[in-house]
Amino acid sequence: MFPTLDPLLHSELRLAVMSLLISTEEAEFPYIKEQTEATAGNLSVQIDKLSAAGYIEVEKTFKGRKPCTVCRITPTGRKAFEEYVSALRSYLDVEKS
Repeated sequence: MFPTLDPLLHSELRLAVMSLLISTEEAEFPYIKEQTEATAGNLSVQIDKLSAAGYIEVEKTFKGRKPCTVCRITPTGRKAFEEYVSALRSYLDVEKS
C-alpha cells in the first residue's frame, strides 16, 4: 500500500542537502555546511554518496588560493527528490480510521 522511500534520501543530512539544492540549484560547501550544521567530514561523506548516485554533481575549483566546492542538483536528483516527496505525501494523506 505504501510506496518505498528512497533510502538514500531518507537520511536526514542527505535530505537536507537535497532540499537546499532543489531550491538554489547550486551551493558552495561552506553554505551547505552552515545551513545543515553538519561537520565538514560528515557532510563530505554524504555529498560523496549523493554524487555517486548521480543525484548531485560536485565541481572542485579554486577561488584564488582557496579550494571551492560547488554542488549542483542533477535532473536525476531532481526526479528522485520529487518522487521521494510524493511518496512521503502518500504516507501523510492516508485517511485515519
